[in-house]
Amino acid sequence: MKNFVLISPHFPETYYQFAKALKKVGFRVLAIGDCSFGDLRQELRENVDEWVQCSNMENVQNEIGALQYLTDKYGHIDYLESNNEFWLHNDAILRQWFNIDTGVWPEELESWQRKSKMKERFIKAGVKVAKWINPDSKEKVYKFAEEVGYPLFIKPDIGVGAYGDFKISNADDIEAFFKDKTPGVDYICEQYITGNIVSFDGICDSKSRVVFQTSHFFPPSVAEVVKLNKEFFYYTLPSVPKDLEKAGKAIVKAFGLKKRFFHFEFFRLTQDIKDVGFIGDIVALEANMRTPGGYTPDMINFANSINCYDLYSETMMFDKVITKDEYKHYYCGCASRRDGRWYQIPSSEILNEYYYLMCMHGRYPDVLAGDMGNEYFIGKFSSLDDMIDFRIKVESKHE
Repeated sequence: MKNFVLISPHFPETYYQFAKALKKVGFRVLAIGDCSFGDLRQELRENVDEWVQCSNMENVQNEIGALQYLTDKYGHIDYLESNNEFWLHNDAILRQWFNIDTGVWPEELESWQRKSKMKERFIKAGVKVAKWINPDSKEKVYKFAEEVGYPLFIKPDIGVGAYGDFKISNADDIEAFFKDKTPGVDYICEQYITGNIVSFDGICDSKSRVVFQTSHFFPPSVAEVVKLNKEFFYYTLPSVPKDLEKAGKAIVKAFGLKKRFFHFEFFRLTQDIKDVGFIGDIVALEANMRTPGGYTPDMINFANSINCYDLYSETMMFDKVITKDEYKHYYCGCASRRDGRWYQIPSSEILNEYYYLMCMHGRYPDVLAGDMGNEYFIGKFSSLDDMIDFRIKVESKHE
């Protein structure tokens, strides 16, 4: 029996479905997490063969001890995954330490997580990118601004979300960046791109072939949501645009991804950018070698009438998808509300009105609330217009 170790499968809470799906296809499912077995939801307890509590998981030595125990008891570990950005670094260390060759090791992880390295792969794939520099001196940033014009965008070279970002609109902003930037953090400085963020998401097999694909559209950028404390809204598309599919598959090949979930983000330009592209073109933003965050995997299920956790597990075990995509596809939208604001329509009325279309409703964990909002509403719709009407009703506030 093959051994599959899941790292922290209790967060987000719907990730218990990875354990359930892996168990269904015949894996022995072992897990390491920071809470006790008794605190797990029932569905997770039922689908792990052994749970090892590791109170301080950020210290990788503790995880090494837990994994050594599982190896001694069950033999060589065939797969180890968290499918969570926060743990990717430790995942890579654990794989190398225990010679698990079904995933990336630390040396290769650099090109997965460093945005400047990602751009090299995007270019190799033939996908457009914004111009960029390493902003290690004021002189370089001033010269870059003269070359491409303001505004610029500076962000950590390794990082998730919008924390630590700087929009540079003039010389004063350059001076402020060098005063306020975090010591010891590497940054990347890019042309500012005006466009909507779209994603290419999916699962690939051992030969870097995409066996499942989908796409999401993000009207406000995460940077805007965080900086301006906006409500967050995004949605899953019923099909993948052809140009996005072509670019996404080329990037999978360029990275040489094998048996992984992936989440690639692009700008679709809303204005022409000199030496980059024209309105409607796609420009690569970043690559994430894990599932899209939050409850997006569940939105993928609702939009595509499938179970992506099953598709992932089938690919891990059989190197192909067994489940057939033979069902109707929808728009699946996620709209949010923030605490401390007065909305025109009470949550109870939203839930009543969209009773037959509502797929999930609840509160985001505090760790996700800054990016996503506090209360979420996820529904699926046959038309884009109906979904936009849903968003308006959820987000409309009293003036």
